[in-house]
Amino acid sequence: MELRRLRYLCAVAEEGHLTRAAERLGLRASSLSQQIIALERELDATLFVRTQSGMTPTAAALALLPHARRILEEAELGARAVRDTTMGRPLRVGVTPGAPPAVLSTLYAEAVEIDDLPAARQLDLLRRGALDAGLLALPEDVDGLRVAVVSERPLGVLVSDAHSLARLDEVGWEDLTGLDLLLYERKLAPGYHDRLLADCAAAGWRPAHVRAGPPRRSLFVAGLRHGGDVIALRPREEPAEGLRWLPLREAPVVRHALVWDPAHESSERIAALV
Repeated sequence: MELRRLRYLCAVAEEGHLTRAAERLGLRASSLSQQIIALERELDATLFVRTQSGMTPTAAALALLPHARRILEEAELGARAVRDTTMGRPLRVGVTPGAPPAVLSTLYAEAVEIDDLPAARQLDLLRRGALDAGLLALPEDVDGLRVAVVSERPLGVLVSDAHSLARLDEVGWEDLTGLDLLLYERKLAPGYHDRLLADCAAAGWRPAHVRAGPPRRSLFVAGLRHGGDVIALRPREEPAEGLRWLPLREAPVVRHALVWDPAHESSERIAALV
């Protein structure tokens, strides 16, 4: 399988639409469609159900996607390793979806190279020396790593603007009774995932169901807008179109930290970012 076709597969799955994926990749929609068909023929499997509204990944595509993303990530790490031997390299910092915008702005201002990675993957790369630092929500298994908290923000309730809660100015835990919680898969950040559910239980709320939502923002937003009786717990930020953020009384706080190996050759440079 060619790397470019795996990249095309990921883009179409994340956008859910052939034209949007083609625009993101800088291709014609017809060319992208031909490449997806070629990959399907190579694998002898249908990867997408094509409808007027978009492209829906099949079970075969969903099985392939995590492997495709991992292959693309490793290929990029290899290319960067080669570049690092010929030029002064910027620090590579992993960030999770939902990372605090103010911290991201600081990292970009320092010309840091940012990778969008789940917490579990960051920790693996940090311990292998393939990533300089990580920005993740606590708690996680950070034994042996240096940890500097850089953000603390209270959580609020994110809902569709058509949801019955959207008419309120503030939400209490009792208002969430009977609702589902949209949350990323536990394997992406098991420590924070478990802590959030424990905080909900301590406040007296147990979601009717915990739905595993995709980490990609566009898919997560679609899950909230069209998922019915479901909410998400997120820090305050400018909500996407069709969503509303509401303050939550007695809300738990999400803490983001910059973490790195104190023995790393760039440890002092990373500490200076804090």
